[in-house]
Amino acid sequence: MAHRTVLVINSGSSSIKYQLIDPDTAESLANGLVERIGEDKGTIAHTYGGEKNTFSERIADHGAGLRRVIEICDEIGPDLASSGVVAVGHRVVQGGAYFATATAVDDDVLERITELIPLAPLHNPANVKGIEVARELLPDVPHVAVFDTAFFRGLPKAAATYALDREIARKLSIRRYGFHGTSHQYVSQAVAEMLGRTDLKQIVLHLGNGASASAVVGGHAIDTSMGLTPLEGLVMGTRSGDLDPAVVFHLRRVGGYDLDKIDDLLNKRSGLKGLCGNNDMREVHAMADSGDPEAQLALDVYAHRLRKYIGAYAAVMGGLDALTFTAGVGENDSQVRASACEGLGFLGVHLDAERNETRSKEARLISTDDSPVKVFVVPTNEELAIARQCVHLLEA
Repeated sequence: MAHRTVLVINSGSSSIKYQLIDPDTAESLANGLVERIGEDKGTIAHTYGGEKNTFSERIADHGAGLRRVIEICDEIGPDLASSGVVAVGHRVVQGGAYFATATAVDDDVLERITELIPLAPLHNPANVKGIEVARELLPDVPHVAVFDTAFFRGLPKAAATYALDREIARKLSIRRYGFHGTSHQYVSQAVAEMLGRTDLKQIVLHLGNGASASAVVGGHAIDTSMGLTPLEGLVMGTRSGDLDPAVVFHLRRVGGYDLDKIDDLLNKRSGLKGLCGNNDMREVHAMADSGDPEAQLALDVYAHRLRKYIGAYAAVMGGLDALTFTAGVGENDSQVRASACEGLGFLGVHLDAERNETRSKEARLISTDDSPVKVFVVPTNEELAIARQCVHLLEA
């Protein structure tokens, strides 16, 4: 088979993350990050052949940013024209009720993604901009949208439906959509392959600055912690996660906060940051180790919420075969993993302390050999998952 690659683009509100990947070998040929788009001074970090090049310059908009990325690839490498690019894969946060799988982008698809902006006002506008610019700059290859919500599109109605007035919910498209779906799908498939089973009942914990849990049975998601937006569920770096909805009324009526301030509070100034002033888990551990009671409480609240979801999902699935940690905190923080599994022996979760402490970039088992529930650490690779979904779509 001829060498082929996929250019994966993750267009954020003021950044563009990109990676050129060989979907067959999983090799990353180049990757980079364009940051501070639209500010006085932006930066571009481009890594190719093991060398990182950094550029500091004004990047007016996403179009200018992507043009520079293509120029840098031509100057430094890899040359996109001779890299066998078969598709451009775009991460899109919200696919709504429309998209259950990776989808080839045409004008109609772009219009539907634009229609979904009210459901993801922070993310979808930037995703749309990235697709528009990339289609203009790279018109000769197929463009594919891969949706964060797609893996959860088929949730059972009992899991996806909120107990709201049904007419209002229907009119405003209010339901559980779930996010981080590309990661949950990739990791749950990896675990199924490692265990050689397709009938697994598993929980995946994607723990980064954003954090989510999923319950997956036989390869299909049956529940997930994020909801209409990525605010619901676990305690995160700066997001509150689950909250009594009346807290919002209280903040408005008693605190005098307007909606924008409440939005900012719950999304950007809550979670670990709200509890102890820092959203970097490494710093929170250091603060707790030095005797900071608020940092210790933050860790306790974080772990309590994790255990609560593990127990709930084991109940929803009627059992548990595998529990997997992924993403920045999940892959690297042995203390968080140990805290999350503490007291879960009754479920059949028995962590091997030595295995849990071992640092590695590889997927690995961290439970004891005789643990009824297998506990894993599986590094996520959303870019590779997007690249493979693009190729799968093209071959279908």
